[in-house]
Amino acid sequence: MMLTRRDFAGRGVMCAGAVLAGFEQVLSPIPGIAVLQDRSKDPFSGGRQLGAVNFINPRPLEMDTAQGSELDGRLYTDLSKLEQEPVIPTEKFYIRTRVSKLLPDAKSWRVRVDGLVEKSRTIEELRSAAKPMGLHLLECAGNVPLTNFGMISVASWAGVPLTDILENSGAKSRASRVLASGFDQYATKSVTSVPGASWVFSIGDLKAARAFLATEMNGNPLTADHGAPVRLVVPGWYGCTCIKWVTTVSFVDDTAEATSQMREYAARTHQNGLPALARDFQPATIDQAAMPIRIEKWLVEEKIKYRVVGIAWGGTTPVKTLMIRFNPEEDYVPVDNFTQTKNDPWTFWTHAWSLKEPGTYSIRLTVNDPGIRTRRLDSGYYVRSVEISEI
Repeated sequence: MMLTRRDFAGRGVMCAGAVLAGFEQVLSPIPGIAVLQDRSKDPFSGGRQLGAVNFINPRPLEMDTAQGSELDGRLYTDLSKLEQEPVIPTEKFYIRTRVSKLLPDAKSWRVRVDGLVEKSRTIEELRSAAKPMGLHLLECAGNVPLTNFGMISVASWAGVPLTDILENSGAKSRASRVLASGFDQYATKSVTSVPGASWVFSIGDLKAARAFLATEMNGNPLTADHGAPVRLVVPGWYGCTCIKWVTTVSFVDDTAEATSQMREYAARTHQNGLPALARDFQPATIDQAAMPIRIEKWLVEEKIKYRVVGIAWGGTTPVKTLMIRFNPEEDYVPVDNFTQTKNDPWTFWTHAWSLKEPGTYSIRLTVNDPGIRTRRLDSGYYVRSVEISEI
């Protein structure tokens, strides 16, 4: 996101005023990410960071580097390096499936609407109609502890709102849903994944999510591994719904069957069993979630102190209070420094951790609001363990 000189000067005045008032403000490109701290109450003020303590993970992984190919290709984002800047560089943005070796040349690419050539859009038409769509988070529904939860990232996107295409295509009178399909042919048989690149949505869900066909990512055309020349982005939904290499957008009715991709991810998107029809699938939205991403070790006034740095994301209603605990025997306490004003993308938070003795600790977060759905948090899905040897 570019700032004009006037914007830059205005933010400079804001920062100067905050410093004069005894506060330090860390600004981010979007509202709601800024963190305001009273330096006089910062327990780490004047201290020196000694390093970080790694989370316990029995499976060493290479992070931030693409590996494998086609359906077995992966890239895991190293969350431990995140700072207040929410955008992940494209080359470090997670990848669940890498580009097919059989993908046609992008110059001839067309997205057929309702399967008809006369309603199709060329890639050049889509690129010329693209506009900034803002920052959005994607998380793979299979984002698991063994991958250091590295299948989650944020990017700045540009593209064409799907409603623009749907409303100009003359939906069939019986159409209630939309089938988005992508290129799905590979040179090599996968040992980890089931082929299938399609999802059926209700028209209302697509409109509510403000889904769009993305042609740009972080100010540049999409890369092949990230779905070039065009991919679907459904803000607030799991990445399995954000179809890459989109070839067709078709209108269907309530008799449409669930696709192979929907069936593969049914359990991971919290479906009730394995519905045969697409209409019986719940929206694959991301519940409110939170987890630590880094444990910092500090020396403050000749004493060792620890600070937990984390992120919160998902859901549709900002959380007022995020709670944390470090062992099942402990009570949850409010996270020290947490203010969430937007659910997408993520919100950074920090917590000063006071330890009484070395040992192994399991860090878990929760939200004390019955009106906010937190299925993965409730199950302990994002618990992270750490070994502390020095206090």
